[in-house]
Formats: sequence, structure tokens, C-alpha cells
Amino acid sequence: MRRMYLELLLANHHQGCATCVKSDRCKLQELAVRMGVTEVRFQTKLEAKPLDTSNPSLVRDPNKCILCGDCVRACEEIQGVGAIDFAYRGAATTVAPAFGKTLSEVACVYCGLCASVCPTGAITPRPQIDRVWQALSDERKTVVVQIAPAVRVALGEMFGLEAGVVTTGKMVAALKMLGFDKVFDTSFAADLTVLEETTEFLGRKTRGERLPQFTSCCPAWVKYAEQFCPELLPNLSSCRSPQQMFGSLAKATLPETLGIEREDLFVVSIMPCTAKKFEAGVPVMNSAGAGQDVDVVLTTREVERIIRAESIDVVHLPEEDLDTPLGSGSGAAVIFGATGGVMEAALRSAYYLVTGENPEPDAFKDVRGRKGWKEATFNLAGTDLNVAVASGLGNTRRLVEAIRRGEAHYHFVEIMACPGGCAGGGGQPIWDGQELAGDRADVLYGLDRISDIRFSHENPSITKCYQEYFEKPLSHKSHELLHTDHSKWELNPTLWEYEE
Repeated sequence: MRRMYLELLLANHHQGCATCVKSDRCKLQELAVRMGVTEVRFQTKLEAKPLDTSNPSLVRDPNKCILCGDCVRACEEIQGVGAIDFAYRGAATTVAPAFGKTLSEVACVYCGLCASVCPTGAITPRPQIDRVWQALSDERKTVVVQIAPAVRVALGEMFGLEAGVVTTGKMVAALKMLGFDKVFDTSFAADLTVLEETTEFLGRKTRGERLPQFTSCCPAWVKYAEQFCPELLPNLSSCRSPQQMFGSLAKATLPETLGIEREDLFVVSIMPCTAKKFEAGVPVMNSAGAGQDVDVVLTTREVERIIRAESIDVVHLPEEDLDTPLGSGSGAAVIFGATGGVMEAALRSAYYLVTGENPEPDAFKDVRGRKGWKEATFNLAGTDLNVAVASGLGNTRRLVEAIRRGEAHYHFVEIMACPGGCAGGGGQPIWDGQELAGDRADVLYGLDRISDIRFSHENPSITKCYQEYFEKPLSHKSHELLHTDHSKWELNPTLWEYEE
């Protein structure tokens, strides 16, 4: 009976498995092998449906949908968004956005959780690999890449290593073999984010305005705020995410450093997140001249594909160092990949900026942990700070509603759209029945503990950057390159051309 069910599912399923990005990790394929299904005796009666390629972060292929409803439940029950649902009845039943709209026309926040839980290839991250190959093969282009903290503790899983094994040095070596000219660390920009965001918060706290301040590192959260709680947009920090800070700084400074024209610099991000693809295309982010500050965003899963395409044996590669000057970050920056990490990093530097002394590095560990909504109170030079951390937009909705009802009062709030933070992002490796965000986060905190520099304000590369370029946090120059107006985030649809 189970075999017959599978045959019926396969009969109405697009069977181009050899070219499907989910081919080696498809639950339907796995079950067919397990049940011994070697042929499909039924002829499909459904006409092929067009792909929905309107979304800047995700592609929906209804021909691969098996109506399991996992994406529907994840979007509604975990994220509280409800951008997709069941439609019609009987044989005409389908999973789609409401009223026949495309995924870009509904309340999708681009988080990618639907793609993470989809057992087939019905929803996948928007592919951008070919644009990277084109840039790498263009002799005029200097191609640089930044690696997010959460990626380095996840990529190894896809090559047979244990969850959380740190692969930074091996990734650098692999990316250099692929042809990237420079490999930098997003942690550098995360340290910039800490100093800008902390200085902004202390100023708001002193003036008693626009509190609580919300973090703005997560573009899916920014999009959620725009659609579901726009009254809170003024409360978001004006800081860009570390990805975008890196992009704007790279486009503004590297051409002169490397002796090239700005249009010949191509910036690639390797992120655990699908929403970063959307963020890179927001026009107000293009601060350093014509074109995007970040040209292409690849997810962790996409990087695995390009490494495998070149038959690179990542596991046995000798490690190489990240490039300078944008390749060094503190332990505080590394924990950005875990829920609570942005808050903890900011509080460490806030304590120093107020008292002139460093706190114990683990003084703010109460914001750590896998709980979806955490609260804590810390004493900062005689003043109590009430802070909150939420991961998963369902938890965010409850937190925001508590603030609206006057039941919760905070000074500073960190929001991450994905459960567990970036370590569990929509672009990370998928393992059926397992959730490894917490395990990856534990490794990030371990990297922080063994780091020689655990405070963002002590990173000598950041100190030099301010001395030579920005002068100080919140300066005119830093506002130009490191900050944005979140109320003006609008997507330019002409930027998104689907890559087959």
C-alpha cells in the first residue's frame, strides 16, 4: 500500500531528479528507494505548472510539490506569517500563495524556513551560482568573498564531518582553488556593527527616545516589521547588517587598495540565510556608487555545490588564513551566528563605553540558550537594562504583542527570524528529523572562549579602520556607508533574473 502511494505521488511529480538541487537529499527519493519502488505504473494527468521565480530569495516549483503541508505549517505555526497555504479541493488541491498571487506579492519575509522543511525541491533558495562562475571566469573582475560566522560551523556537515566542526581554513583554501582573489571574514563587519549599534543605543538611552531599540542584522525581521508592525520601524537600529557593512566598505576602499576600478570589483557573500539575497538587492543599500554593494549571495548549500562541481576534497585540504585587512574579527563577532549573540556582543562593548573598563567576557551569558524568547536584566553603571532576545518570528510576534499591550518593557531587543538564529538559517544544511542550530551555536561560543580578542572595541583592525576612515562611530562617513533608513526598503524587481 505504501509503495502504491509513492507511485501515485511520483506519477504527479516532476521527475527530473538528475538536475534537481534536492536530488541527493530528497525525502521522496529516499522513501522510493526504501520501499523498493523501481517503476511508476501510473500516467500523470496533470499539466505542467509554471515556476514562480518572482521572489528574490526563493523559487517555487509546484510540479515538485507532494502536498505534504510542511511549508504551510512552518510558515504559519513557527513563523506566524502564513504566506502560503492549501488552495482548491480534490485533485485540484495545490499549495500556493492566496488568490493565485506570486510569492513576491504576499507577506513572505524571505526567511527560507519553507525551503528548509520541504522534503522535495518544491521550494528552494534562488540559485545564483552561474553569476559567480561568470565573474570568476572574467579576467577583468577581481572577485572577493566574505564568509559569515554560522557558515564555518555548518559547511563541514555536507562533506561528512561532524556537526559544528570548524572549517574556516579549509573553506579559505577551497575558495582560493575556485578562483576567488580574496577571502574575508564577515566577523570584521560584525565588530563594526557592534560599535555602531551600541553607540546608537547608548545615545537613545540617554535621550530616552525610540526605545526599545531593536537590532537590524536580520533582513527577514526587517521585512516582517515593515509588513506586520510598521509602527516599530523607527525603533530599529539604523545599522545595516554585517553583510551590507562589509559590502559598502569593500566597494568604497578595496578598489584603491587593490589598484582596480570599482566596477571591476565583484563582492560575493556566503551566508546561512536566504533573506540576504533579498537584502543585497535593496536599492538604498547601494551606497558606494553604481551597482550593488554585495553583488551575489550564496547560501551554505550553494557553496557545497560549487565545491563539489570542481571535485575539491575539502576534508583533506590544508588550511589557509583569511585575507587582511577585512579578515579579522573578535570572539564577540563570531557569536553573531547564535541567537543572543548580537545582544551579548553589544552589551560587552556598552559596558566598556559607559565605565571605561571591560566586563567579564561571560558577564552577559544569561541571553544565551535555545529558548525562543529570553529576558534578562543587567546593571550597567548603576542603571538597570531590560533586554530581550527572540528567535523565530512566531516568538517575535508574541514579544511584539506583549510590548503593544504594555505587558513587557525593554530597552534593547534582539530579533532573529530563524529559530536558533543564523546557525539555523534557511540556507544551512538540511538533515531530516534533526535540528542542529543549537549544536552549531555551542561551537560558536566555544570559538569565542578561545579567542585572543573577545571584545569588538579591542579589535585592532576596527580601531585602525576608525582612525583612517570613519573617525568615530556615527560619524558622517559611517552614516553614509554603515547605516540605512529601513522605512525606505523597496525591492527593484528588475534586479532578479532567474538562473536556470
